[in-house]
Amino acid sequence: MLNRVILIGRLTRDPELSYIPTGDAVAKFTLAVDRPFVNKDGEREADFIPIVVWRKPAENCAKYIGKSSLVAVDGRLQTRNYEKDGRRVYITEVVADSVRFLDNRKKQEQGTEVNFDEGDIPF
Repeated sequence: MLNRVILIGRLTRDPELSYIPTGDAVAKFTLAVDRPFVNKDGEREADFIPIVVWRKPAENCAKYIGKSSLVAVDGRLQTRNYEKDGRRVYITEVVADSVRFLDNRKKQEQGTEVNFDEGDIPF
């Protein structure tokens, strides 16, 4: 069996970082990925893919990338569901194994240079 997803796109907003009761960090963001064609009006369309990142990589995402940052995500597709107000809600998302930062937009906007220390390498 194979469950592998590789995406390159831009964040639609800053990552949302939170911590679960065990203390593990989790970051969530949506990635806008252009489709490889244009529609009948000559405009490029995009898919908006929810991404979930765990632990130290999640903290690094929150620290180093932000809205409109270009990233490459390598991970797996995951589905889950829950019940809300008597209705079953289904969620499909990509759980990232790695996130590569393809630009430093968040730090560039702040006017600072990104220098990674040995213990602070994003991935």
